[in-house]
Amino acid sequence: MSYDPPHPSYSSPPPRPPQPPYPSSPTYPWQPAVPPEPVRPARPPEREPLGHHSDLRVLRSAYRWQRRTATLTALGYFTLFLVLSAYAPGVMTRTVADGIPAGLLLALVQLPVTWLAIALYEHTARRYVDPLAERIRRHAELDARRGAAR
Repeated sequence: MSYDPPHPSYSSPPPRPPQPPYPSSPTYPWQPAVPPEPVRPARPPEREPLGHHSDLRVLRSAYRWQRRTATLTALGYFTLFLVLSAYAPGVMTRTVADGIPAGLLLALVQLPVTWLAIALYEHTARRYVDPLAERIRRHAELDARRGAAR
């Protein structure tokens, strides 16, 4: 018994007719297909987009400097107080004025040092960080208006 392959017309589906370059309307196939919208040439932006702008890097570094200044002011003094308490108890127990030990005086000075750190933080924010953030905010609004106009 020999094996005869099936007839080609039964083994594969008939070839499909060529498709138009754009889809026709599935609801009304007798209507002509609607051509796609023409592609507008993109205008080059006047400046680079906000996400790739160097101002963001400058803002991050200014904010980093602001945090470090305030943090090192407060934590630096507190660390100095702890180190003196642990390794120099003679300095901390020495009386400074009217029987007040130096350790108590240094502990009471910690509150004004914390206020100083807060004041430094606010000063650097007003002087360096806020103007950069405001400039980036204005650029972002301008980019959003340009994007909405297109």
